[in-house]
Amino acid sequence: MTDFATPHPAPPAPHVLIVGNGMVGHRFVDALRAQAGPDILRVTVISEESRLAYDRVRLSSFFDDPQPDLSLTTPENYAGQGVDVVYGRAHEVDTAARTVTVGDRVLGYDALMFATGSFPFVPPVPGKDAAGCFVYRTLDDLEAIRAAALGAGRGVVIGGGLLGLEAAGALRKLGLETHVVEFAPQLMPAQLDPEGGRALQNIIEEMGIGVHTARATREITLDAQGRVTGLDFADGSRLDADLVVFSAGIRPRDDLARASGVPVGERGGIQIDDHCRTGTPGVYAVGECALHGGRVYGLVAPGYAMAKVAASNVLMDLGLRPAAEVHFTGADLSTKLKLLGVEVGSFGDAKGTTEGCRTVSLSDNVRGTYSKLVLSPDGTKVLGGLLVGDTSRYGDLLDLTMSAAPLTVPPETLIVPPLPGGAAPTLSANALICSCENVRQGAICGAIADGARDVATLKKCTGAGTGCGGCVPSLHGLLQSELARLGETFSNHLCEHFAYSRQELFDLVRVKGHHTWDEVLGAHGHGLGCEICKPAVASILASLYNEHILKPGHAPLQDTNDAFLANIQKNGTYSVMPRVPGGEITADGLIAIGAVAKRYGLYCKITGGQRIDLLGAQRDDLPAIWEELIAAGFESGHAYGKSLRTVKSCVGSTWCRYGVQDSTSLAVRLELRYRGLRSPHKLKSGVSGCTRECAEARSKDFGIIATEKGWNLYVGGNGGVTPKHAVLLASDLHEDEVVRLLDRYLMFYVRTADRLQRTSTWLENMDGGLDYLRAVIMDDRLGICAELEAEMERHVASYEDEWARAVATPEMRARFRTFVNSDARDDGVQWVDERGQIRPADLPPGLTHLTPLPMAGGDD
Repeated sequence: MTDFATPHPAPPAPHVLIVGNGMVGHRFVDALRAQAGPDILRVTVISEESRLAYDRVRLSSFFDDPQPDLSLTTPENYAGQGVDVVYGRAHEVDTAARTVTVGDRVLGYDALMFATGSFPFVPPVPGKDAAGCFVYRTLDDLEAIRAAALGAGRGVVIGGGLLGLEAAGALRKLGLETHVVEFAPQLMPAQLDPEGGRALQNIIEEMGIGVHTARATREITLDAQGRVTGLDFADGSRLDADLVVFSAGIRPRDDLARASGVPVGERGGIQIDDHCRTGTPGVYAVGECALHGGRVYGLVAPGYAMAKVAASNVLMDLGLRPAAEVHFTGADLSTKLKLLGVEVGSFGDAKGTTEGCRTVSLSDNVRGTYSKLVLSPDGTKVLGGLLVGDTSRYGDLLDLTMSAAPLTVPPETLIVPPLPGGAAPTLSANALICSCENVRQGAICGAIADGARDVATLKKCTGAGTGCGGCVPSLHGLLQSELARLGETFSNHLCEHFAYSRQELFDLVRVKGHHTWDEVLGAHGHGLGCEICKPAVASILASLYNEHILKPGHAPLQDTNDAFLANIQKNGTYSVMPRVPGGEITADGLIAIGAVAKRYGLYCKITGGQRIDLLGAQRDDLPAIWEELIAAGFESGHAYGKSLRTVKSCVGSTWCRYGVQDSTSLAVRLELRYRGLRSPHKLKSGVSGCTRECAEARSKDFGIIATEKGWNLYVGGNGGVTPKHAVLLASDLHEDEVVRLLDRYLMFYVRTADRLQRTSTWLENMDGGLDYLRAVIMDDRLGICAELEAEMERHVASYEDEWARAVATPEMRARFRTFVNSDARDDGVQWVDERGQIRPADLPPGLTHLTPLPMAGGDD
């Protein structure tokens, strides 16, 4: 008889419990899972908020239109990684028993990570707990602020630091008269010197935001109903207000750790060593709740660095990786931000605290910028610096600071703008490409030499591009140039169905005279096409011939928005946006738009491009809505198309006492000329009547700013994930010269840009850059300027309002019916109450459309 030993069950995988699911807590989860799969490690996250991790750095974009998705993960993603989520607030930690209590649940752990972050500091002033007072920290806070803003006219932010200015930007987006109150003598006292603070204040005040520095709030005053009425200051002055947002700094959330006996600092913060371990076995801390070397870091980048270090050491302590400790020895606090649209950068020893250091600075009141470099005592190295208003050289200057490389050019040339056509000095042969993960050009080139052949692989093997993502275009460009240097071909094919780039295909269609998808596919492609090449070919055909995009043969190529001449919204309804050239509109026009919005229950929003967006339209109603708008004199605003959107303008010399040219008339002329122009990506413009730049022309694909002698023309700017300032193409132009150069510029862009490539990236990647662009469209180096002008004239002559044709053509109009065999409406649409809108079920009998309830105040 054979004896068989009874098998012993495998011991359970070690359990890591994470208290907190902010940005740093989520990064810790990612770092753990990158090194240990679910079969050898259990991970549980305790999330106090009902939402999982989201991007707090972009919190103010919550009020943008359209609203971005700030989520960093989803329950499905965590489930796929084997990460359990427990929702609720942890209220007890027993470090002896190694348990954490959440509600009525007791969770055991082998390793406990505190990633509890911080909480906003609210000064102990009377009235701070009133219903009209808020903090600016979470999405729930922002929801509450947005609701309160409906009945408010003036909002005040207490705190003029990073978060305070973010909060001010949010209030401004909500349409409130906005003021910032700062206790210190200047804005952003932790990052900027006095002169930098003054420069920032000047720019912000020109936006119409009130700035009150050196003010101590004595009391928040209330009316008899307990509503906020204003702020009384210690100096006896007063500021009226309907809403107050506190953003006066943060404090580490260490209460749970403190109560459990984990060592904390005298002034707060969970004490950690260089391995992110606390003084209690099995307990760790990262992010804004952690105190390292006597410092609590209030930025996300140091938190990310801690998370990476902590993950390696936790796994080592659990016996899941070799014994090789990883150290966190501190973090660089350099940062580049865009606050209220103003670029601000701070790097290294920005305030010049190094003994014997020297400084060189430039305060440019014409451009509205301030630049400062802190140099070593001998003036040969950059120790740090400040940039306000223009951070285009931030990466290079940060690189010089971090590398401690000796200067090879006079330091003043690093902050003085180059002359038109001049090149900026080359600073480093091994430039810093990704500041979030500290990845240099050499590491990326090394990865390419080792076989990386796409951006996704470069991200995986170097970590570049996995932080804020702003360096991804640089990664793409570096990959292309490095493969070219290695003698390899970089595929720029449009997709698997066309072995041509978008530019090559555009030229083939233009030269061969193809007018349909079938002709293009038959002559130059294969297969059936896809969601990449069909819209791209549709755009090319529209750019060349300006035929209606819903014409038979063209309609099947369009993406969702173009297919219905409207932007689809997240609830399945559509938006309607009539064109308002230059933002100029009559009272009758406003009344007509309001009547349509009221009749169809549409939510109204004034956009950043000076138009009125009507949201919540059912697809069936789109033709009827547009019939009414067309009858009132409106036409399609092309908010759904990769085409010209708006030409924004200030009131110019007609009304403004600072205006030197008629910006509104020029904006109207340009918008009416270029309306409907289909292009590789959307186009936006602005015309400012003076250098105060109220139309924000330099953040646009093309912008025009008035001078005493005429107009300055700027090109290649845009907002978005990687904002770019437009660069000066030509100065002191006559209005007709502006139009002629823009005709050439836009048509050259339409001809040569890649699919979905913004003008900023197109110009940045252009061989020869701005000098080459000038040579082509100003000096006619290629001999095509007459062609470009003629193509634009054909576009102008052939323009037809897309919606006017659509509502007058039965075949096109039929596209908007929900049911093929019936004109009945779709009763399955789900409506959500928001800002005074009501559901169809709430309407009195006999009404077929939604009617919004009266709003308590301004709209969002």
